Amino acid sequence: MRSIFLLFLISGLFRYSLAQEGFCSVPSESKSEKPLYWKIYDSTLSPLNLQNLPGFTRSVYKRDHALISPESHVYGPLPDWINTLGAYLISPETGSHFIMYLAKLKENSKSGLPLHDVERFIFVLHGAVTVTSAHGVSHVLKVDSYAYFPPNFEHSIESDAPAIIVVFERRYAQLPNHVPEPLVNSTDKQPLLETPGEIFELRKLLPTSLAYDFNIHIMDFQPGEFLNVKEVHYNQHGLLLLEGQGIYRLGDSWYPVQAGDAIWMAPFVPQWYGALGKTRSRYLLYKDVNRSPL
Repeated sequence: MRSIFLLFLISGLFRYSLAQEGFCSVPSESKSEKPLYWKIYDSTLSPLNLQNLPGFTRSVYKRDHALISPESHVYGPLPDWINTLGAYLISPETGSHFIMYLAKLKENSKSGLPLHDVERFIFVLHGAVTVTSAHGVSHVLKVDSYAYFPPNFEHSIESDAPAIIVVFERRYAQLPNHVPEPLVNSTDKQPLLETPGEIFELRKLLPTSLAYDFNIHIMDFQPGEFLNVKEVHYNQHGLLLLEGQGIYRLGDSWYPVQAGDAIWMAPFVPQWYGALGKTRSRYLLYKDVNRSPL
């Protein structure tokens, strides 16, 4: 029985690879048909002819990296949040020193606070949320907008309609005489930065000053573009592919990836990305910065 199952799986992959669109390709969508980042919350398993195959998933967990594809997300109530379900994608159990999770806010939902000395970053993927400080200052964040909350900064995240956000939290690594400030902003207001030796487009969502111990990057690749540097470094990464598809190398493995996939990269794991398909690839990338690894 096992041999028949494996033969069916291999046969399905082979047939799909010969199709006109290829393994990583998906039908192109016009921008008027679907909202931005819709595949994060309405993704389909690729190859399409394997989406109903029992037990099939592209998710992988290894010592120095993990790929979590949407069909593997497990949602449950988030502690101290109201009318909200969450799916933890990265946590210290994998080996990281931060957590990354998706939060699905329902009608009349409200967030809880992070643990003591823990900072929080949120990015809106669907719908809109209202963030409010303890002083009563409120901001409405729509898709592609984000907010950063320093450790022990009282705030709330609320929504009166369904919304989805991705959340990063980590215990703040203090540095004498440097204090991070709360902020709200949007991706389109951030300038494109120079990337010597590379051709992708880069935006940094947080200030680069020493007060901040991590940053969040938005990286855009046109089809056929790829990283020139095969990176190996001490920084950890948490990645959410927002748009497009491609191939990600992690260690000695090469993975087809598409919008909705999340990746954890441990320190010093070899990493590389190449964009495929007919539309741009965009991913959101956590990176710890401005602190000694000691």
